[in-house]
Amino acid sequence: MSIQTKHVLVADDEADVLTLVSQSLTAAGFEVSHASDGQEALDKARRIEPALIVLDLNMPKMTGTEVLRAIKGDARTAGIAVVMLTARKDEVDRIVSLELGADDYVTKPFSPRELTLRIKSILSRRNAPMPTASRATVGDIGLDRDSHEVRVRGKVADLTAIEYKLLVALFRQPGRVFSREEMLDSVWGQDTEIEIRTVDTHIRRLREKLGTASDQILTVRGFGYRLDAE
Repeated sequence: MSIQTKHVLVADDEADVLTLVSQSLTAAGFEVSHASDGQEALDKARRIEPALIVLDLNMPKMTGTEVLRAIKGDARTAGIAVVMLTARKDEVDRIVSLELGADDYVTKPFSPRELTLRIKSILSRRNAPMPTASRATVGDIGLDRDSHEVRVRGKVADLTAIEYKLLVALFRQPGRVFSREEMLDSVWGQDTEIEIRTVDTHIRRLREKLGTASDQILTVRGFGYRLDAE
C-alpha cells in the first residue's frame, strides 16, 4: 500500500461541514477529497489511499462505524488514520470507534483549526520512526530499557516494577490509545485474575511520580490511556 501522506479524505453528508473542513485543511497544505455518503467514502479510501480520513458517524448508505470496520478489516486500507467526526456525544460511540481502530473522535460543533492541528499531530506521530534503541524520550520523559531507569527532565523517577512496565507499554506507541484490557495483559499477563480497575490505581501512582510530566499520560474516558509527547 502506498499511502499519500498529504492527502485527506473528508466524508460527511453535510455540505457546509465538507466546505469548512476542506478549507481549513487546504490552507494547511493538504490535498483534500470529498465523500458525501459511506459507500463513496469507502470506495475513495480504497482508490485514493489517503493518509487520513475525517469520517462522519451518521451517513447514508453506510454508517461511519461500518466504513471504519471495513477500512480496518482490509489490509489495503488498514494503515489509513481515521478521525471520527460526529454530533453524537454518547460515550459508547466513542468507545466503539476507538476499539475499531479510530485515531481520534471529535464532536460537533468543533473548531476547524483544532481539527486540523489534531490531524497534523496524528500524521506526525505516524510518520515518526518507532524507537528501537534501548533509550527513548517522549516529551519530558526519558526511558532507558537497559537500566530500567526513568527520568523526568533529567531527574530520576523512582518507579515500582509495575509502574515501569505500564510506562514501557505506553512508550511502545506514543499517541496511540491503549485500552485497560491491553495494558492489563501487557503488564500482568492474559491469565491474570486482577481486576481491570487495578490499572487505574497504578496509573494514578505513576502520574504522581512523574511530577511535572504527569499530564503526558492522558485518560481517554471509558476506554484507556495514551502517552502524549507534549
